Amino acid sequence: MTLVNRKLIKLNNRGVRNVSTFGSVVGGSMTFIKKLTASSSATLSFVDGASDVVLDDTYKEYIITFKDIHAGTNQVSFTFNLSVDTGSNYNVAKTTTYARAYHYENDTATAIGYHTSSDLAQGTGEQILFNGAMSTDNDHCLAGYIHLFNPSSTTFVKHFVSRIVAVSDQDYNYDALIAGYANSTSAVDAVRFKMSDGNIDAGDICLYGIK
Repeated sequence: MTLVNRKLIKLNNRGVRNVSTFGSVVGGSMTFIKKLTASSSATLSFVDGASDVVLDDTYKEYIITFKDIHAGTNQVSFTFNLSVDTGSNYNVAKTTTYARAYHYENDTATAIGYHTSSDLAQGTGEQILFNGAMSTDNDHCLAGYIHLFNPSSTTFVKHFVSRIVAVSDQDYNYDALIAGYANSTSAVDAVRFKMSDGNIDAGDICLYGIK
């Protein structure tokens, strides 16, 4: 090994040691804002200015996490929608893509691909995050996140990315990646979550801001 190569390795190692947190890599720190805990809840919502929720230009990015989301009804979808009038209406036009993969516990079937029936093309209805197969089994649940970019912008559309993992009612692992944008130049100031039918039986949904 040459002297130059040894010096380059030392410099690279020093650079890695100086990155103290993952936050310093992406350029900002994550701040906890609010936790919602479901208890047979028809909907759960974050509305700017209500119940200590901040969803405005305080942060340019927001992350919403889902932990142990349990359905009150079998074979339902977990969905979300956005509002530009502090929750009076959840009907923002969205264009999205939806890709999924699954694998049965008994190893009888696997698949990966685009799921056309779960996307939207300028749709104002609910965006599906987990499609149609949630389970009421006691040990089954859903987890994941949505990353929402600059929702308070009055110039640009509002991009978002979501990743969901869950156990279906037929005992298979389900992994979904959803990406899209809210096609509005009005500030998005509320986000709502619900099942396609029945209640959110249990689970936590947490809101974080990123500087």
